[in-house]
Amino acid sequence: MDRRMLLAGAAALAALGGGLLWWRRRAELSAFLSAEEFSARHAEPLPPPAGPMTVYHLGHSLVGRDMPAMLAQLAGHTHHSQLGWGASLKQHWEPDEPVPGFDTENAHPAHRPAREAIASGGYDAVILTEMVEIRDAIRYHDSGRCLAEWARAARAANPDVRIYLYETWHRLDDPAGWTDRIRDDLPGQWEAIMRKAMAQEGTGTIHLIPAGTAMAALVARIEAGEVPGLARREDLFGKNPDGTQDMIHPNDLGAYFVALVHYATLYHRSPEGMPHALIRADGRPADAPSPEAARIMAQVAWQTVSGYAATGVAP
Repeated sequence: MDRRMLLAGAAALAALGGGLLWWRRRAELSAFLSAEEFSARHAEPLPPPAGPMTVYHLGHSLVGRDMPAMLAQLAGHTHHSQLGWGASLKQHWEPDEPVPGFDTENAHPAHRPAREAIASGGYDAVILTEMVEIRDAIRYHDSGRCLAEWARAARAANPDVRIYLYETWHRLDDPAGWTDRIRDDLPGQWEAIMRKAMAQEGTGTIHLIPAGTAMAALVARIEAGEVPGLARREDLFGKNPDGTQDMIHPNDLGAYFVALVHYATLYHRSPEGMPHALIRADGRPADAPSPEAARIMAQVAWQTVSGYAATGVAP
């Protein structure tokens, strides 16, 4: 009887302990920073890096091969990446989740498997992005938790690493309106992901690369007739193989602009005066903006980055 009672008591304590751990984990995953806490965490800018960084990109086709290659040319840094077709952070993180298009998207010299790369601790900056539709990513792919997992892993390998969430955009034909979605989704979706991730232990402060916001600002200048050689928002986006308009993927001009936004965020410098005739990842010359258009692109990139505290760049 005494032995049975002891075993029963031990089992009850084990169950209680497991239950407490479950409730603690559940509470952690449901935690969010408040808007005030989020602002406070970004009140102190990061110090500018002393020189070229080593950068890792994790994401999908809105990262692509060409934008990181352009950024590396602008900054003189080295980079690696892991990509997928519309892949979520969860698909990259979970070992039993397939990454769509993995073999095709990573058939290039800059690919390095994500877990191996992050665990190496060899990167000064890790840039993560989430799939779009961003609302579906949050609802079905547990974006905040998965951003936290990647951030925690990166910090465990290198406590000094700078972690960024790359804000992208939606389809040009979004029924809610492309610019409206970008305006509303920055606080409503992208910051919400960060607020959940940063509330988890071991993630530290995550900063944001406001590419979608900057793209909307550039489109406003284009459609006001202020950017030579560009007349419509579609001029920043590619064409499908059948010649129809690609509604979400940037062309060379769009990729160049997004690279400028990344450069301004990572290096805390205005990209005005940087080269505008660059090379694609496959070695071919990219379509280049005119010098005046490149100057305006750089101005918009810098104004957006330096005007948003969560970039970590001093205003």
